[in-house]
Amino acid sequence: MIFITAKFQVLPEHADRWPEIAGEFTRATRAEPGCLWFDWSRSLDDPTEYVLVEAFRDDEAGAAHVRSAHFRAAQEKLPPHLARTPRIVNTTVDQEGWSELGEMAVE
Repeated sequence: MIFITAKFQVLPEHADRWPEIAGEFTRATRAEPGCLWFDWSRSLDDPTEYVLVEAFRDDEAGAAHVRSAHFRAAQEKLPPHLARTPRIVNTTVDQEGWSELGEMAVE
């Protein structure tokens, strides 16, 4: 799978509304057949930073995502709300989903 983590530094005046601002893009991406997950979290240390953790089934699914109409729309809609260009880690992982964290197993 393709595993991606991206950090979005949102302008302070838009930070509380970011889930709404990115909502249409989020819903459309989650509906893609090759999307495994697409989850936002807000930093505990910086209320203007959101972290996006996303995964796609394979290279084909990732490419379909980047070619989608909703991705192109997000390229226009989201940047005006950002303080800087998002930072990203993008890698291919040889698994199909989440593994359990054995060191913190729950009985």
